[in-house]
Amino acid sequence: MFCHLGAVRRLCLEKILLQWVLQARPLSGAEAVNALRPFYFAVHPDFFGQHPREREINENSLKRLNGYLENLQKPGFKSFKPTQLTFYVREREQNSSGVQESFSAAGFRAVSFTLHTRDLLSTVLDILNSCSLSTEHVQSVNSQPHKEVKGTFYRPIKWDKTYYSFTGFKDPEEELKQAQRMEITLISWLDSSEKSAIKKLRKSLPLREELNRLKDELTHQLQLSDIRWQRSWGIAHRCSQLHSLGRLAQRSPEVLRNIKGHTVVFSDCSGMSATGHVMLGTMDVHHHWIKIFERLPSYYKLQKKMLLLEGRISHLLGGIQITYIEELQPLLTLEEYYATLDAFYNRLLNSKLSLHPRSLRGLQMILESDRYAPNLHELGHFNIPTTCDLATLQWFIISKAQQARENLKRKEDCIRNQVFPMHR
Repeated sequence: MFCHLGAVRRLCLEKILLQWVLQARPLSGAEAVNALRPFYFAVHPDFFGQHPREREINENSLKRLNGYLENLQKPGFKSFKPTQLTFYVREREQNSSGVQESFSAAGFRAVSFTLHTRDLLSTVLDILNSCSLSTEHVQSVNSQPHKEVKGTFYRPIKWDKTYYSFTGFKDPEEELKQAQRMEITLISWLDSSEKSAIKKLRKSLPLREELNRLKDELTHQLQLSDIRWQRSWGIAHRCSQLHSLGRLAQRSPEVLRNIKGHTVVFSDCSGMSATGHVMLGTMDVHHHWIKIFERLPSYYKLQKKMLLLEGRISHLLGGIQITYIEELQPLLTLEEYYATLDAFYNRLLNSKLSLHPRSLRGLQMILESDRYAPNLHELGHFNIPTTCDLATLQWFIISKAQQARENLKRKEDCIRNQVFPMHR
């Protein structure tokens, strides 16, 4: 009996000691990667091939999460802003044997959470708990010998086969082998799918015509520059959004006078974009849209302040043009973009950069918050991280200025000759 009590006591002490170690030593980058493996498997965009909207949301959220995790590892980095993320998490049902093997009817669920932690361990636990994923394995990960590995968080992970049999997740290698066994040629697939594709196209034609009609009518009625969509929503979904805007125009025509000449973008949230487009959140009700229309004059004031701020940054960086390329950057609200500019401008003011006021005229740059090192895009503009080392930034821009001018000239020549592919 006493031997049994001694074993129980020793087990309890070991558990307490393990918890103390877990709290006493911070996670390394490699350990955080191991701890987040179940999360990455649950939200990996490759598993959302049939759901382009959810796939895009997960891709963008993973980029922002990676930036947050990388900042946590930077020595002396203290400027943390709460980061709100949304993920679509693959849902699984319990079968009779208690092992998770199949998707639920919905297939996935949306999870939103805000990160405001300042260490890797708390961040990992927050992410797993928010997604209702087990955190027990974090203890085993953190009890491993500490070994720091630098690198990005989001990368392919190869697990032992026992992981899949234990968790019920599908083994990507097995899925790939199965797909290869069922592989068919493109020609045979086109032949077999031709009748179905023609049938579906004919069936969708009336809805496509309805979408074009609604878009043209609202564009003319509200005197809009254009109507766009942030995501690849289906035709029926787009028609529903246009019908909703049309009903609002009938009930409150005076409210929509402010959007004359604007481009309306149906997006994930409501507001004004960094490019000046009016964003209408597809999940918002008419009351929220009306507030945006009423607030447009205040957005115009913020736009002027944004242009003034871009000019000040340009002056400090030798006359380089600060631009926002809608096709290459994530959709940001005007407030988000202004806050990014303001933070970067304050860093420049406190630095000792020595650039001639006109030495970089004719060049272009965009600011990005999800990068760590500056780089030169093949189209000729610089991608500048808001948190990069400014001394390194100055050296990089000066050393790459000539190449940037050559890339810009090549782009202009391609546009002039109506040749769109860019060739180095």
